[in-house]
Amino acid sequence: MYIDRTTMRRQARAMCAIGLAVASLGVTIAARADMTTSTAGPFTYMCGGVAADEQAEMRSEARNYDMGLLFTQGGRGEYLSDVNVRLMRNGKEVAQFTSTGPRCLIRGPHASYQVVATYEGMSKRATVSPGEKNVQMRW
Repeated sequence: MYIDRTTMRRQARAMCAIGLAVASLGVTIAARADMTTSTAGPFTYMCGGVAADEQAEMRSEARNYDMGLLFTQGGRGEYLSDVNVRLMRNGKEVAQFTSTGPRCLIRGPHASYQVVATYEGMSKRATVSPGEKNVQMRW
């Protein structure tokens, strides 16, 4: 059976396009899997916000949360994830979690909290209170 080169190239391109579409769908599904609500102590939180669809989801979910943190590094504010977050109240740890994205929305008992966030061994501190949804911590 004879198939000319042009036909073979078209079929190869079509298969590559299908493979790329399937692979990108898998990446999108994997990225969305991190956009889940979790709990730590009396707090509920959600982290994410790298891709445009995650940012949109975080903006729409923000109304359901009291507080928010944003983790960045460098002068240009590159996003960070895998930041260890400890929430402290009156010198005692009340919650601890690791961020899965640069933005974390937090809901919990209404009070001010000291945030101790650690990235690659370097800790930063900030205070977060209900209504503050964009407290930025930069390394």
